[in-house]
Amino acid sequence: MIFLRKVLSLHILCVFGCFCQADIQTTIYLAGPLANRQVKDLNGKPSEGKVQDTFDCSYPLPSSSRGYFERLTSRGITHFKVPLSWAQLLPSGLSSQPKDAVVTCYQTLLKQLVEAGLQPLVVLHRSAVPEVLRSRYGGWESPELLKMFEQYAEFAFQEFGELSYSVSHWVTLSHLDELRDNELQNALRAHTNVYHRYHHVPPLQESLDFLSVGIHYDCNAEENLAEQLRGLKVCISRNEGIKETTTPSSTYNKIWNKFALMPSSDRDTFLNESFPSGFQWATSSESFKIEGGWSEDGKAETIWDRFGHKGQVPGNQTADLACDSYHKVDYDVYLLRGLHVNTYQFSISWARIFPFGHQGSHSEKGALYYDRLINALLESGIQPVITLYHWDLPQALQDYGGWTNATIVAAFKDYADFCFSRFGDRVKSWNTYSSPWVVSHAGYGTGEHPPGMKDYVVASYQATHNILKSHAEAWHVYNDKHRKKQGGKVGIALNSDWAEPMDGSKPADVTAADRYLQFMLGWFAHPIFVDGDYPALLKTQIEQKRNKCPLSEPARLPSFTAEEKQRIRGTADFLGLNHYTSRLVKNSDGGCIPGPQGVGDFQAHVDPSWSSTASDWIYSAPWGLRRLLNYISAEYLNVTKVPIHITGNGMPTEYRGDTLNDRSRIQYMTSYINEALKAIHLDGIDVQRFTVQSLMDGFEGPQGYSERFGLHHVNFDLPDRPRTPRQSVYFYSKVIEKNGFPTTKDHFCAYDLQNMEPKKFFSVPPSNVPSQAKVVWRKFSSQTNFQRKLYHYGTFSQGFHWGVSSSAYQIEGGWNIDGKGPSIWDKFTQKPGNIPGSANGNVACDSYSRLEEDLYMLRALRVKSYRFSLSWSRIFPDGLRTSLNQKGVDYYNRLIDNLLAYNITPMVTLYHWDLPQALQNINGWDNITIIDIFNDFCDFCFATFGNRVKFWMTFNQPHTIAWSGYGLGQIPPNVKRPGDAPYRVAHNLLKAHAKAYHTYDEKYRKSQGGLVSIALNADWIEPTDVNVPREVVAADRALQFQIGWFAHPIFKNGDYPDAMKWQVGNKSELQGLSESRLPAFTEEEKAYIRGTADVFCINHYTTKIVSHITARLSPQSYEYDQDLSEAEEVDSPTTAISKQRAVAWGLRRLLNWIKEEYGDPEIYITENGVATDKETTVDDTDRIFYFKTYIDEALKAHNLDGVKVRGYIASSLMDSFEWLNGYTVAFGLHHVDFTNPNRPRTPKRSAHYYYQVIKENGFPLPDDERVLYGHFPKGFKWSTASASYQIEGSWRADGKGLSIWDKFAHTPLRVGNNDNGDIACDSYNKIDKDVEVLKKLKVNSYRFSISWTRVLPDGTNNHINEAGLNYYHRLLDALEAASIQPQVTLYHWDLPLALQKVGGWENETIVQRFRDYADVIFSRLGDRVKFWITLNEPYIVANLGYGYGTFAPGIVGKQYIAAHNLIKAHAEAWHLYNDKYRAKQGGLISITINSDWVEPRNPNKQEDVDAAQRILQFFIGWFAHPIFNGDYNDMMKTIIRERSLAAGLPKSRLPEFTQEEIKRIRGTHDYFGFNHYTTVLVMYNPLSRGAGSIQDRSWIESGSFWLKITPFGFRRILNFIKDEYGNPPIYVTENGISERGVVDLNDLHRTHYYESYINQALKALLLDGVDLRGYTAWSLMDNFEWAAGFAERFGLFYVNRSDPTLPRISKGSASRYATIITCNGFPDPALGPHECLNPEATTVPVLPLDMVDFLGLELSSNNAEVALYALFVLLLFSVLGLIFVVYLMLRRKRKLTATTAEPLRMQRM
Repeated sequence: MIFLRKVLSLHILCVFGCFCQADIQTTIYLAGPLANRQVKDLNGKPSEGKVQDTFDCSYPLPSSSRGYFERLTSRGITHFKVPLSWAQLLPSGLSSQPKDAVVTCYQTLLKQLVEAGLQPLVVLHRSAVPEVLRSRYGGWESPELLKMFEQYAEFAFQEFGELSYSVSHWVTLSHLDELRDNELQNALRAHTNVYHRYHHVPPLQESLDFLSVGIHYDCNAEENLAEQLRGLKVCISRNEGIKETTTPSSTYNKIWNKFALMPSSDRDTFLNESFPSGFQWATSSESFKIEGGWSEDGKAETIWDRFGHKGQVPGNQTADLACDSYHKVDYDVYLLRGLHVNTYQFSISWARIFPFGHQGSHSEKGALYYDRLINALLESGIQPVITLYHWDLPQALQDYGGWTNATIVAAFKDYADFCFSRFGDRVKSWNTYSSPWVVSHAGYGTGEHPPGMKDYVVASYQATHNILKSHAEAWHVYNDKHRKKQGGKVGIALNSDWAEPMDGSKPADVTAADRYLQFMLGWFAHPIFVDGDYPALLKTQIEQKRNKCPLSEPARLPSFTAEEKQRIRGTADFLGLNHYTSRLVKNSDGGCIPGPQGVGDFQAHVDPSWSSTASDWIYSAPWGLRRLLNYISAEYLNVTKVPIHITGNGMPTEYRGDTLNDRSRIQYMTSYINEALKAIHLDGIDVQRFTVQSLMDGFEGPQGYSERFGLHHVNFDLPDRPRTPRQSVYFYSKVIEKNGFPTTKDHFCAYDLQNMEPKKFFSVPPSNVPSQAKVVWRKFSSQTNFQRKLYHYGTFSQGFHWGVSSSAYQIEGGWNIDGKGPSIWDKFTQKPGNIPGSANGNVACDSYSRLEEDLYMLRALRVKSYRFSLSWSRIFPDGLRTSLNQKGVDYYNRLIDNLLAYNITPMVTLYHWDLPQALQNINGWDNITIIDIFNDFCDFCFATFGNRVKFWMTFNQPHTIAWSGYGLGQIPPNVKRPGDAPYRVAHNLLKAHAKAYHTYDEKYRKSQGGLVSIALNADWIEPTDVNVPREVVAADRALQFQIGWFAHPIFKNGDYPDAMKWQVGNKSELQGLSESRLPAFTEEEKAYIRGTADVFCINHYTTKIVSHITARLSPQSYEYDQDLSEAEEVDSPTTAISKQRAVAWGLRRLLNWIKEEYGDPEIYITENGVATDKETTVDDTDRIFYFKTYIDEALKAHNLDGVKVRGYIASSLMDSFEWLNGYTVAFGLHHVDFTNPNRPRTPKRSAHYYYQVIKENGFPLPDDERVLYGHFPKGFKWSTASASYQIEGSWRADGKGLSIWDKFAHTPLRVGNNDNGDIACDSYNKIDKDVEVLKKLKVNSYRFSISWTRVLPDGTNNHINEAGLNYYHRLLDALEAASIQPQVTLYHWDLPLALQKVGGWENETIVQRFRDYADVIFSRLGDRVKFWITLNEPYIVANLGYGYGTFAPGIVGKQYIAAHNLIKAHAEAWHLYNDKYRAKQGGLISITINSDWVEPRNPNKQEDVDAAQRILQFFIGWFAHPIFNGDYNDMMKTIIRERSLAAGLPKSRLPEFTQEEIKRIRGTHDYFGFNHYTTVLVMYNPLSRGAGSIQDRSWIESGSFWLKITPFGFRRILNFIKDEYGNPPIYVTENGISERGVVDLNDLHRTHYYESYINQALKALLLDGVDLRGYTAWSLMDNFEWAAGFAERFGLFYVNRSDPTLPRISKGSASRYATIITCNGFPDPALGPHECLNPEATTVPVLPLDMVDFLGLELSSNNAEVALYALFVLLLFSVLGLIFVVYLMLRRKRKLTATTAEPLRMQRM
């Protein structure tokens, strides 16, 4: 039988008794029926035949009936009663013989009613039996009559219910008061049968959908009809007696009836209203979908990890990395700030907190992650909402049955209790579960989700049962233990579709839809919100199925005890709803098939007209949300009065195509959010939160990454996992901003803006030549590298202006739309070839059309200021006021208003290079008339925007305008007149600036209270040689020509600096000109210009080195006028722009110069940033280094130098059109994809870094840098160290054999400066001197090594060199006499050359050779040595000696073999000592392993984190893992094996240990000997162990390229050893720093190094529980530093190698180290002076002794100077003496000549 497709309600008219609550909202207003007299009146003629009360179609329907029905509709009538005539329709009583005319008549009547807007209420029959049937069958007492009535009813349903105007309300019988007793009972039975056949429901079900009650109302009565209806009470009588009811039908029918007849036009009407004040706007994420870090920091496997690793996701995708949110807290919170939500819902990973599910497996690092996230949210004003469980069960719990095991209830309770305790002080809203139906259904029923159980008979229901009990226990633990103190709310987030009947006319489908909801939503909601038990319908349906299917049990529903029901009922403070879609539900016979559709007897479908999504289960049916909210409110929240939180709503898009322009999501969100709004406003539903799922794309379970729910797109192809906002982000943020969909337009209040008080600059005298600011060079240029780079921690003053910048042409685009006129840059860039790639700013970042995108970034950054420029040609297209373009004005109004709405101060630049082309056509800035034109533009801007803009800059970088635009001609307008045009243009710019300033000052300042200035640019200029006055003058002159050109007139005396006037004037005269090319100001102009700036604004990027030259006179040029040459500061890093190196220290000096030169003004750094190449997208480490160093230099100027730095503006907000570089370089904090028409903006890592700087207002002292005051334990081993080859010398003395370093150092080009260890420090002959300096240090231990070849010349024990042993005996004697304990290293790299000739450490026989050598030493020295080190830094031996070949013996590619033998040799030596000597000698023996600490270059990037872990395992783990665990670590073994096989090798290059070897190696340590110097930053690199390294530019350098001062790493690696190797006793056996070049005994950097590193060791000991037993400073004295020779000096004592006696001279660091030893740590100064702080005055000299090489001797600079003068005097005396001797000789010669001549003369005579 086919029935109606709409919900049909059968009615029985009776008045019995006690029903209360009439719902006025669903009241129907009923007219009719037609009476025969009405028919007569309508026809206009009397009716024929017998007059009947009710029209029965025995006469035709009048033609005017349609108008009558329409009049009824217009008066508010909704329904019309139509009694059918059984007798007229079926005259014979048989349904097979109807009277067609009557059927047609009724059909026409029904059609007219529907078309007139009236719903027919059809009455099948009055109570009296038709005569034709009474005569044949009798009355209602006849069973046959009942069957005839049922046939008649079915006939009526078919004829009148299947039409397009189908009837939706039916009444079976009326006037039952005419029947008596048995007749009434049978009539009711007939009604019941008809009802059940119509609805397809079992006979035991209820048999009516509503009661129709007839009442009479007097229209003249005073009582309101609505009040009478509210007082109506009815009672239903059934066979089993009278049962009181509170509703005439099920809740579902009530809601369905409320909305079913609603026209689609009404249903879809958009509601323009706001949400209630305080409404919570949220977005969400789930732990396993976004966190990644699946095995990081102790996290254990979850069921989703297992699921992915088994390859059950397409493409073998996993959640191992996902969005990498575990490392990206700052990134995610950044998105939330930009989105502008006030709430963020996320879930906690149970396995990250309790890795194995139980309290005993707590992971603190996991908890710390959530601490960081919660704290970051709160700092950003975002309330956290935590879901305790979102599907990712610890696999350890699933191994015991998971949610089917009743013990999980207690486990979940403990987990919840921990979370409440740990996070509850900050978290005030909790969901115990999210979508638990999915867990039970897909995880334990269908098996589509993990754990993949396919058991919908038992497991699914059991899982639900335990989830419900777990939820209740969690709620109670919060309620009983935490609520009073924390004051939060705990609820549960249930998921549910809305269900509509497939055929609304079929009661069976209506009932099936109700069952659908009960099987989905009611399964969980009914126990919690109603009565503590499952819904009756659910239980009944399952029980009926079990009875129907005795042979194949379809479902087993557990039962709750009475106590459990009581404990579950009411356990929610709100009902969380996850809703995404709707279903059309059809009644069906599910047979005995398990599952909700089989057991529930329904089938779910979708309407093909509904909009589809990327998911095959989500279709957009937004009206379902409103209906579901009404259903929930009526069904569940009448009992438990709690609000509804929409905890999840969203839709996925495809992962291909246009992934950012998600219009479908915007449409979906619009409609669903509006339906929630309707539920609140129109239906009175208490909805308090709306959550959009989700914040970003993630791992979507079985769909992997193919479905994208995110408001932010995540690029899963890139390791950075960059997040880019979709268009839906900007839509949602606007909805949040407006709190819904109000009809009012954007309105911004008049903001209470504080006026900014300008500092008036008084006239100051002109600059001298050079200026008084030359003191800056004297103050800073002599700084050492250590002093220059020492990082300063501190904060800027309160109210500091942090901002970002942009400019109109660079970002706006929209170059020719909405009336904008062309600018000079528009014209320039339209010509192909002018810009790389023929780029232009036509679109740029499209900011003109994407204001919301820009506001998102600014909100996320939390900047206080935004510097932008106005496009002159957008406001005045031709440059003149007469061309005013209102659309351009509107754009800037919107921008300014929105900035103020987010508490961002607009800093407006009036001119940033984009002159209207129309003005350039009259020569632009070279035309004096432009001064007034510019002033008119400024006047308009002040008047239009000045009520909201309090910071104005007239020009940006006028120097660039004048020189690059009109001199070099590089930028528009491309005028190339370098000799005169720049000066004229600058002259006009200065006057234009002054006029604009005075306009503001005179017309607007009083009312607006803003500041006006000009943004000047300057590099810092450093002289080539600060000690040469001429070079200082040149540097000062360069600054005057650059910054002084404009600053001197404005900030000093209104005129150009004398240095410029002198230079240009003289050059002009020399060039034959009658007057200077530099124009002159009149006195009036000077007075007008002077003081026309309220603050000093400076743009700065780099530093240059300048030298004085005599430049050419021709051609005339501003450049040549300066008489100087310019070079780069070559020691600083390059950037993407040529000649713009990152020279951070120049900023501090420039700020100081400005302070000194211009009278200490308030300074705003209005641009500062760095360019990266276009390949650098989001991971811009170089930009972070730049900001880290430059901002710190500004902080130094602010805090240390007293410079009034008031603001810092980072350049720039986002990548943009970079002038002549186009899009080839990028300055942005945000990456812009210029290949995408949407111009998506993605935050770079630098954006997150800059946000942190802003948040902290600088660089507050981190915990790592804070000094810990305290002491090391008594008996702590304080030591210093040396090594035999490095200090002993005497390389061939007393029978010593040759070592590999002897040969290596005598091999050309192996050691720097051709140095060698032949003499070294001559310690072989200076034991007394060495011990003397040891005593000065106050050490209680001394670490030295034994030269293998000095004891065993050929490396074997065939011959023991007693002379060599005697040296060590003498050394031990001296140490013992000084009470210094020896720490002896058996091998410190100087292998006997004889052994190397047979393979050295590559030859396995060396293991035995080393054992033999150790045996000799133990036996001969062991009674005096209690601390042994077998090998020093085997990593260096293997990697540098046998891998890279840079150390002796210079072998390449054999590092793994060498290391293998080193490890075995160590083990044999350890066992030898342990087995043979330990009992007698009682010493300790171990190995010293070296390692840097490694930090990921980007700690927010899993790839770099993994690389850091690899480096550690390849570095420290290479040797420590076998010794402490027996074998190489798995990571090394796997990587080396894979790389070896990939290289075509048959096996791994890493040798394998046998099981016997593993056993013998494991545990061969008494302590962990550890050498440490520095830290490196590590990033992923596909080559070289999959990792590469760099160093932070802010770290202070040393004399070694690889060594930077990084004390924080020391503590961290000590903790790593503790955690990785079981907290062994640790002896730090080397730690120190080197220097190069000029010797300075006041070695501040080394003192700083030891203070900070030792203090970090103290923190590790006292705060972290590291078992640190000793510390050794490297090294005792400067010595031979291997391949570096003597160039690198690590010593606490300087060895003067120019003195043959090689004296050991103490450095300042030696004194400080001795003090630390004496104090055994760091006494707290708060406790007063400590006696240990008074060392002996004679300990060490601290006077500086700058050593230089002088004629082969190392002398102090002073001594060298004296020696030079002495030599000069000697030379002078020698020359004078020589002259005198020559004079005497010449004189004597004359005498001799005269004497000889006289006899000759006489002889002639």
